[in-house]
Amino acid sequence: MKTKILLPLVCGLALVAFIVGRLTSSPAENRHVPDSAKENEPKPEFWTCSMHPQIKQPDPGKCPICAMDLVAVFKNSGADLGAGQIELSKGAIQRAQVRTSPVTREMPTVEVRMVGKVDYDETRLSYITARFPGRLERLFVDYTGLRVHAGDHLVEIYSPELLTAQEELLQAILTQSALENSDNQSMRNRADQTVQAAREKLLLWDLTAEQVAEIEENGETSDRTTLYAPVGGIVIDKEAVEGKYVQTGSPIYTIADLSRVWVQLDAYETDLIWLHFGQDVSFTSEAFPGETFTGKIAFIDPTLNPKTRTVRIRVNMDNPGGKLKPEMFVNALVQSKVLADGKIMSAELAGKWISPMHPEIVADQPGLCPVCGMDLVSAEALGYLPANPDVTKFPLVIPSTAPLITGKRAVVYVAVKDRPGIFEGRVIELGPRAGSQYIVKDGLEEGELVVTHGSFKIDSALQIMAKSSMMNPQDSLVMEDEEEMTVTYATPQDFQDQLRIAVDGYFPVKDAFSQDEFELAQQAATDFKSLVSNIEMGLLKGDAHLFWMEALKQINHGIEGILFAKDIEAARRSFEKVSTGLIDSAEALGLAGESSIYVYHCPMAFKGKGADWIQNKSGTENPYYGSRMFTCGDVVREIAVKPAPDVSSEPDQPTTHEGHNH
Repeated sequence: MKTKILLPLVCGLALVAFIVGRLTSSPAENRHVPDSAKENEPKPEFWTCSMHPQIKQPDPGKCPICAMDLVAVFKNSGADLGAGQIELSKGAIQRAQVRTSPVTREMPTVEVRMVGKVDYDETRLSYITARFPGRLERLFVDYTGLRVHAGDHLVEIYSPELLTAQEELLQAILTQSALENSDNQSMRNRADQTVQAAREKLLLWDLTAEQVAEIEENGETSDRTTLYAPVGGIVIDKEAVEGKYVQTGSPIYTIADLSRVWVQLDAYETDLIWLHFGQDVSFTSEAFPGETFTGKIAFIDPTLNPKTRTVRIRVNMDNPGGKLKPEMFVNALVQSKVLADGKIMSAELAGKWISPMHPEIVADQPGLCPVCGMDLVSAEALGYLPANPDVTKFPLVIPSTAPLITGKRAVVYVAVKDRPGIFEGRVIELGPRAGSQYIVKDGLEEGELVVTHGSFKIDSALQIMAKSSMMNPQDSLVMEDEEEMTVTYATPQDFQDQLRIAVDGYFPVKDAFSQDEFELAQQAATDFKSLVSNIEMGLLKGDAHLFWMEALKQINHGIEGILFAKDIEAARRSFEKVSTGLIDSAEALGLAGESSIYVYHCPMAFKGKGADWIQNKSGTENPYYGSRMFTCGDVVREIAVKPAPDVSSEPDQPTTHEGHNH
């Protein structure tokens, strides 16, 4: 009976296992491969992780550290390959999913997005002030926000001084009439001048020409007069109330003409290369969904805001109907095409002449600005391309996924010409990032094929072979500036003690990020900020003082970024700034204490850019990935404790030693 029951059960389990195995096996395993192809296909020596080459397994699978797919490592059959070259078979290229893209010469298009607010046009603000002392008897405009037109009555004012001025005019007119038939020409001229002066005095006191003419015609004076609006607009400020006594120059109203407004935008310093005077800017506002407004950049602030690390960009734009109101938030977009030398491409401005104060004034020929009277300037002088730009001056560009960036170095892997399957590493000099592309300043030629996908796997294979790679540069991948010496300074023991206290306060911030504790990281950053602020900058002198000032700026900027971040990923980006500034300071200025600290590096952080941090204990605790890849990263160097004698009374003497150029 037991046999009858178990036999069907075993057969059923075997069938289920067979079906599951077929469903979970890889397509490559299920495809029929001819025996001849199997014999010709090289077999891998072992399988390893592209990020952790110390992992070596006999079969494919997942990395036990970061869970990435393991890649195959084959024997190197190319004896003639260079130190930074590797040869891959067609099958290896397919398995590593290596893809290439040609280096092209083109004008990249960059979208610069900014946020800002609508503001008053300062050139269209009018201040209504008292031109003579008096008492405000009646306010015809008695609240802010009211729209007035030029010539509208604003306020009635009582003034004895005004009465005296009117009497002076009438008396001057009587004298002029009495001397009308006089033979003394000098006296007649003097009488005419007196009348004109009395008349102009009233006009300067904001009386209208009609009011002055009425006084002359009627021959009557009044101790009250009405002041009229010289311009139209919105009353945005009212300083006076009825019955208040005002002195000459006392403000009464402020009127703003909102038919034209300014839009004040904040641009990050990394975007400044893409922004030029006169560029078109498009805006959207939540108040008018689906509607787009346009204007032109009229001013780029020459100074940088040290707190936000942004530059103020001002845009002039028409505001028909007064839709855009001051203090409204807007989202702005600038689409820019820039050469490597910073010149802007704009078809509509090529060969044109622009007002340096009013970018909306564009002419075909040189001349004067009809608004401000300044000479028009050629578009080329303002940074725009000529009408027929030289295409050979267009920059070389590569996809942003091609370079592997670590510190100052950028490495790309290039397919060797006329040698299929061979790739070589090359250090290049990058320009600014333009959207999904990088501008290349040096190191590549047009038409060369660069690896855009699979670079990390190629680099890992080179590391395993002990060849030049991104993380292990040798002669073929070393830039000249990496052979420089690291500058260190003899600093006082007190400063090193204070810096060590701050470094110890850094570790709770790092631990919180490693444990994915966002709020705890912000709390620890607050304590760390206090410790950093307690470091006495006056203990340092000369170059050491200047070095610490720059490092402190970076550290404080990173701390502020952590405290004001809205999520943990944004905070981690700011934490990288803190780590870099602290590592540089500890290496250059020295660190006190009983135990050394260790610099760790994660090459995968921030989409392959890589990032460092410091720990005071062994065992990787990645703060940039947390629980996702807690142990991703390795120790790259040690910062040993090097107490220095107190040299506070002597100038700092920079010294050099061989080490990491961070």
